[in-house]
Amino acid sequence: MTADAFLLYGTRAVEAEPVRLRAGALTADFVNGNLRTIRHGDIEVLRAIAYIVRDRDWGTYEPTLADLTIDQDADTFFVSYSAYCAGPGGSRLDFRATIKGSADGQLVFDVSALPESAFETNRCGFCILHPIAGLAGSPVTVEHTDGSVVETKLPDLIDPWQPFKDLRAISHEVRPGVTAECRMEGDAFEMEDQRNWSDASYKTYVRPLALPWPYVLPAGEPLRQTISLRMTGGDKVPAVATAAEPVRVELGEPGPLLPDIGVIVYPDEVDAALANLPVLSALGPQQLMFHYDPTRGHGLDVLQSYARLAAAYPAKTTLECVVSCVGDLDAELSDVAGMVRQAGLKLSAIAVSPSVDRQSTPPGSAWPDCPPLEDIYSAARRAFPDIRLGGGMFSYFTELNRKRVPADLLDFVTHCTCPIVHAADDLSVMQSLEALPFITQSVRAIFGAKPYRVGPSTIAMRQNPYGGATKDNPGGQRIAMADRDPRHAGLFAAAWTIGYAARVAPAGLEMLTLSSFTGSFGVLAASGEPVGEGEPRPIFQAVQGLCELAGFRHVAARTSDETRVLTLAARSASGKTVIWLANLTASEVSVDISGFERRHLAMTPYAITRIG
Repeated sequence: MTADAFLLYGTRAVEAEPVRLRAGALTADFVNGNLRTIRHGDIEVLRAIAYIVRDRDWGTYEPTLADLTIDQDADTFFVSYSAYCAGPGGSRLDFRATIKGSADGQLVFDVSALPESAFETNRCGFCILHPIAGLAGSPVTVEHTDGSVVETKLPDLIDPWQPFKDLRAISHEVRPGVTAECRMEGDAFEMEDQRNWSDASYKTYVRPLALPWPYVLPAGEPLRQTISLRMTGGDKVPAVATAAEPVRVELGEPGPLLPDIGVIVYPDEVDAALANLPVLSALGPQQLMFHYDPTRGHGLDVLQSYARLAAAYPAKTTLECVVSCVGDLDAELSDVAGMVRQAGLKLSAIAVSPSVDRQSTPPGSAWPDCPPLEDIYSAARRAFPDIRLGGGMFSYFTELNRKRVPADLLDFVTHCTCPIVHAADDLSVMQSLEALPFITQSVRAIFGAKPYRVGPSTIAMRQNPYGGATKDNPGGQRIAMADRDPRHAGLFAAAWTIGYAARVAPAGLEMLTLSSFTGSFGVLAASGEPVGEGEPRPIFQAVQGLCELAGFRHVAARTSDETRVLTLAARSASGKTVIWLANLTASEVSVDISGFERRHLAMTPYAITRIG
């Protein structure tokens, strides 16, 4: 098991197996003190109910549990435990939790907390996650803290702000005649559309963002919150399938061309790339993206190193250029253009974004000083008149959704995603793929047919818009907002990469970037990984496969269970169809491939497979 885990995840650490709680038709997975995958029969009602404590950079504390008791019979379950979070400077928050479930569809999660000393936090309390599959755009009933009740809908396109505030309860139809009501007591709650961050959920959370943060919980002052889920209606619950049938693959009609595949290159990675040119050629990216940031001291020497790599590996090139916006814009961008010419760097495109826009502006916060984007883009166009100009956000879709750029001045728009902004467990990372079609549809709704690029998007976070810095991860753990992630070195990343490409393919992207070439986001291994140092990581095969499909026509494809297997299909100009399959799970999956050389395929955990 240890060797297998290392190959799958790039770490020998394995997540704790959840405890399945069951009371009649009501089931939930108990994981590290919280509830996941809360179902009624075979339908997921809530994705999670979790008691969350955040630090001042929005990192999540991992509580230490004690006195855990789990009792259950056919009709009820009961869980209780004590826990604490240790903060900086010896501060500590203790809490006591109980969870009760019954066969009549009632579930109650109650927490009483007591700070041992003054405890600083950005958020302390419950988060409730509603799933998006089958719920996006559907009717809900919202009860507010003043007692008013509103019939409304969950957002279909991604809401940049909070769709619902001052919440006391929210109800939705689970199946015809069956309703789930989630009631929240103990504080003021509001909902945000977590698809902004590629989370596959709507999140209802405690304490409005309009209130100051971080804030301090006074020593010795107790606080209590309670979440109640109540199922009503329906006399008969459909039986849950006990045996998993083979996942079926179905192909549809041809669609848009598949995008160029890029790799991001940072200044300190150029020499390694030059030393591995045959491997870079074997990978075959159509685009090299060069990161340039004058606020970090990048100058002529950096551009000269990029010019050496561009000359050695002929491909399209894009300069990802941070604009400091200090002083005259024309002078700053003309200086960059002059150094590009002096370095001999041949560019196909430049993407520009103000440095301050790499930091998020949450609801209720003041927007930072920044020149009008129209002025920045006009200055960039004057400095680089002969190449394509892009803009958007070098951070995530969240920021682009909240600060919508004047795209009529651009040749393309761009943004990134990251799946570990809020949670870093294996299930949450894979579930983030569900949100990607909603992101691309929302971008298309805002910017129409404007050429559209995504990336670099990787499991690890390359920069943190929501705090002072990304989280250091020297131990190679599963940590939200971490600057490196062990799964990037394992089979997990290869499956996630093919799944990512499959989810965004219908959007007709111009370019997709899901890795660097070397470094912690790269396709080549460092020391101490499942493969030897300098050898291709498993993600290499995935990115190489995507590079080979660039320019093929996407063929609409789906599987009968996209929580387990995703598929990317493409057709060449000669009519040859190629299919990539990705097993998104830690279990073996049987796949039914009608019409191809094999009818059934057994896919091992997190395997990727090419057919055709």
